[in-house]
Amino acid sequence: MPQFRISQVAELLDVSDDTVRRLITAGKLPAAMDNSGRHIVDGVEVARYARSLTHDNQDGDRVSARNRLPGIVTDVKIEGLVAQVEIAVGRFRLVSLMTRDAAEEMQLAPGVAATAVIKATTAIVERTP
Repeated sequence: MPQFRISQVAELLDVSDDTVRRLITAGKLPAAMDNSGRHIVDGVEVARYARSLTHDNQDGDRVSARNRLPGIVTDVKIEGLVAQVEIAVGRFRLVSLMTRDAAEEMQLAPGVAATAVIKATTAIVERTP
């Protein structure tokens, strides 16, 4: 199983190193020491903790898409009948193309809270070294 240092766990969970240390101290994230005396966390434990942070789709009985990413609109570009809407989801940037009418009806503008709902037949997974 892969093992991660505190800084790697922090990056995976999108939190600070100090937050990971507090999680370890509180017993919420089991850790061990490596040969160099540094804390390491088993990848399975990181996955377990990350899963505990997720919430199920509350609209599951009405919407078939399960990938819901809350964020904030950072940019809206409208040209002709098309709108390009950019949403910051944590440190990630998502861009959606929609009709101008949809963007205007939803009153999308920078600073508006929005959720990107994603349903895709293909998701490409890249393993991080």
